Amino acid sequence: MASIPPQRRESARLRAIHKSFARQYQVIHGHRWAFRMAGKGPVLLLIHGIGDSSDTWAELIPELARHHTVIAPDLLGHGCSDKPRGDYSVPAYANGMRDLLGVLDVDRATLVGHSLGGGVAMQFAYQFPDRTERLALVSTGGVGRGVTPALRLASLPGAQLALAALRLPTVRTQTAIAIRLLQLFGTGLGVDAPDLLRVVDALPDTASREAFIRTLRAVVDWRGQVVTMLDRCHLTAGMPTLLVWGSRDQVVPALHAEVAHAAMPGSRLEIFEGSGHFPFHTDPQRFLSVLENFIATTEPASRRPEQWRERLRSQGS
Repeated sequence: MASIPPQRRESARLRAIHKSFARQYQVIHGHRWAFRMAGKGPVLLLIHGIGDSSDTWAELIPELARHHTVIAPDLLGHGCSDKPRGDYSVPAYANGMRDLLGVLDVDRATLVGHSLGGGVAMQFAYQFPDRTERLALVSTGGVGRGVTPALRLASLPGAQLALAALRLPTVRTQTAIAIRLLQLFGTGLGVDAPDLLRVVDALPDTASREAFIRTLRAVVDWRGQVVTMLDRCHLTAGMPTLLVWGSRDQVVPALHAEVAHAAMPGSRLEIFEGSGHFPFHTDPQRFLSVLENFIATTEPASRRPEQWRERLRSQGS
């Protein structure tokens, strides 16, 4: 009997995980949000990156749900959530996370954000400090201008046509060959290429591609990232913060890790050697260990309004 290729075995395993933690739906402000929810205990809110969905956390959810209530949404405009013509800015997404937690009767959570999701997590902590227990930021955006040229190009006029072309069979085959070559030559981009292609494959129709472009243009233009969290990083003092980066990240440069670490008082930094923009895919067991240790060895932040006001005043004096 012929053996089943490893890739097909992996796909079958992930499909089984998806079935066990199937998406649920909640209408908020007239738009349908999709999310996964599993487990019991302190709440972990997992926020994916641009163009991605809650699928990105599939391998981690079963383990995390053993000791936590895990909530993993598809951001509006992504995955199985609605894709309206609307506001896809980082503050709008932070408001969306607040509203989703509200309808689920969740008062406070530890936020785990990847890439764009890291920026959303930081914005949430800024807007709603009393509802944030900890921050775990993975290859997060918002640290500096640096970002892969591919995203800069995707922010330009005509990008939607290029994204659509990437799904054509001939172009798809050529792209797969190029990715294989990048991997064979050991390039940094080759580490992330399969995940990046997966994100493109998750944009099957015009509405998905328009939402992707709107989200991207809210945070990136031809010169790089246009939002920054550095001017407000001092406000994370007293907020347990974990930073995780892959040493070979070609999407958001790994040098941003040290900048963020220096700007966020008391933060922890974990560099995954050899990993790219998705360290939790490259080494999920190490990521789980690092995250669970961070949670176990820190106390949830407790922010009183007067403390917040004092921090804001101290920067203006």
